[in-house]
Amino acid sequence: MVLQSDDWARVGIRDKEGFEQLRSNGLRLGEHPYDLYTLETARDVAGLAYLLERHRDSSGRSPCLVMNFCVANLDFPKMRKLGFTGIELMNLASGLPGRWSRPGLFEAYRQGIHKGVLYPAMHGLTHFCPVAVENALLENGERARLLRLLWEAETPYIYWRMPWIGYEYWNPEKPHAGFLSYNRQQNLIQKSCAEFSSFFDTKPLSACAAGYRANNDTHRAWAEAGIRVVQNGSGRGLKAPHMDEFGLLHLYRAIDVEPSQKELDTEKYLEIAAVCVARGSPIVISTHAINFHSSLKDFRTSTLIALDALLKALESKYPGLLYVNDEELYTLVTDGNLRNRSQRITVSTAPFERRAAVMYAGTS
Repeated sequence: MVLQSDDWARVGIRDKEGFEQLRSNGLRLGEHPYDLYTLETARDVAGLAYLLERHRDSSGRSPCLVMNFCVANLDFPKMRKLGFTGIELMNLASGLPGRWSRPGLFEAYRQGIHKGVLYPAMHGLTHFCPVAVENALLENGERARLLRLLWEAETPYIYWRMPWIGYEYWNPEKPHAGFLSYNRQQNLIQKSCAEFSSFFDTKPLSACAAGYRANNDTHRAWAEAGIRVVQNGSGRGLKAPHMDEFGLLHLYRAIDVEPSQKELDTEKYLEIAAVCVARGSPIVISTHAINFHSSLKDFRTSTLIALDALLKALESKYPGLLYVNDEELYTLVTDGNLRNRSQRITVSTAPFERRAAVMYAGTS
């Protein structure tokens, strides 16, 4: 079983002060959970890590959450000095921008990684499409006004209110709608990998495109940058893992655990897990960072309770369950073994489409 999670280290609404500033400027907030997206705290991360440490699989290993990081945020003070006329970025290695403050957060990431219950992976630089923002600023209309209102409050954007902002590698609107060119994507990916390495002191091996918007050019640029695992969303049904033409292992999420968005149905999740097991595919569970936030609204408490219950149910139903992260799963597929495990792992493949293979992992 694999746990994957998006949007870590990406700032949103700057806590209560930023929330009230936006409301005083006429923005109605509270209609959607992502009106309350802010940024995780050290306590949020520590609480998650503590929960994961308490669980064990058949080999005695705790689950490891693959955390997809945005490795840069908007540099609001610098942009303010320039009249909010363009995008300026601050990388994670330089800290958080402006009045954003999260004492101990970066150390909490590193502690969880050191304990083996957190695993850093790449989400990108900023999540939104830079071309879409550049176009909006050039038009200098209502969209630019909204961007500047948000930026003045040190909030980058609220996606559900402005889907025209797109995703990092994908611009939703004309005159250049669709995926960015290969050269533009390659440039963004090279910068992301460099910033990731600067912050984590290691190169990223797994990546998930913002909004799951990735194409052949994205995959090519990822492979050239050393990425080996691609995380895909759950919208394509229970699709089996496969290797593509660039040697990338594609994983597909099967279960979405999003307590901030919807009521959870553990029985349904167990049914989906059973289908994955029957098909010989890994159980890939997805949850977003907002579910662990607590500053504007306490999403964390209910999420930890729900995740704890789901892990207990899976451990009870599958005595031979193995928790792995993306790197371990890639090693299992390519080398046929897992390091530091007492079980002997067997892997079998069978073609199901061109250049693809189903994977089955068993223990004995």
